[in-house]
Amino acid sequence: MPRIQFEKLKAEFTRVLIKKGCDAATADLSAQLMTETSCDGVYSHGVNRFPRVIEYVEKGYIDLQAKPSKVASMGAFERWDGNLGLGNVSAKLSMDRAIELAREFGIGCVALGNTNHWLRGGSYGWQAANAGCVGICWTNTQPNMPAWGARDRRIGNNPFIMAIPRAGGHVVVDIAMAQYSYGQMESTAMRGDMLPVPGGYDEQGNLSCDPKEIAKTWRVLPIGYWKGSSMAIVMDLIAAVLSGGRSTLRVGALGSDEYQLSQMFIAMDARRIAGEDYLASAINEVIENIQGSERVDPRQPVLYPGEKELAIRNDNLSNGIPVDDAVWTKIKSL
Repeated sequence: MPRIQFEKLKAEFTRVLIKKGCDAATADLSAQLMTETSCDGVYSHGVNRFPRVIEYVEKGYIDLQAKPSKVASMGAFERWDGNLGLGNVSAKLSMDRAIELAREFGIGCVALGNTNHWLRGGSYGWQAANAGCVGICWTNTQPNMPAWGARDRRIGNNPFIMAIPRAGGHVVVDIAMAQYSYGQMESTAMRGDMLPVPGGYDEQGNLSCDPKEIAKTWRVLPIGYWKGSSMAIVMDLIAAVLSGGRSTLRVGALGSDEYQLSQMFIAMDARRIAGEDYLASAINEVIENIQGSERVDPRQPVLYPGEKELAIRNDNLSNGIPVDDAVWTKIKSL
């Protein structure tokens, strides 16, 4: 498996996007976000997903010339239309706007409809934290998870992100409402590995750690069982209602591909609200307390959310980003 330097991988993404008709500035921004995602070790939503992004461009689901447009505003809240542009670019611009509103009102909220897959949702949490804001965002998806007690998939695994700024490394949670995202399971299957804990059901109806068996049934396991199922339903409804966009039900009506999604972006100006000193001390004392926990395995540290990504980022910046041979060959051929 080759390890590709950050700028080389970004250049390949940029090259292909421009070749497909994207303007240079938009291609550069999208490529930067995808490379950062891969650099942080979230390969499933970065380099591994890039060929599917291009497939969606070719199918007409992604308009490389489109930019999001404001539909309505109400103080600190705004509704935007993604116009089916590149999902990660529209999400970045939406969180930018939420941060601008937070600078003015203390809190800013943008509801984005008619958009595409945002790739790694955590990118927009890191973005908010880099700006000194608490960030909260989520997206709906195609129907890809059964509601609790059901066999057939009618709700989404709806990724949810929360981020808190911290000078020594931001605290960032990026989770799907399923135990594992489909991207994570796909990456695990590509490596020939098993999931560390059960992620769904096999064809016999048994909980399984085998991502290939779970992929056959689409019966992924909601986090917290009925709790994750309930959260997914409510998040979908909020995003659809506030954006005026499609619910997971309506996304599913489009077919098996995932586009025309609804998303939420919230920013709160934490530095201004809490003050630099209290913000830092309150977060650091909690993290230090957690890191002082008695370990189950003395060799495995207790990590705060986002700490692992920082370590992977530093390693990949130094040694290159690992890219599956088949994926790299496919990207170079695009």
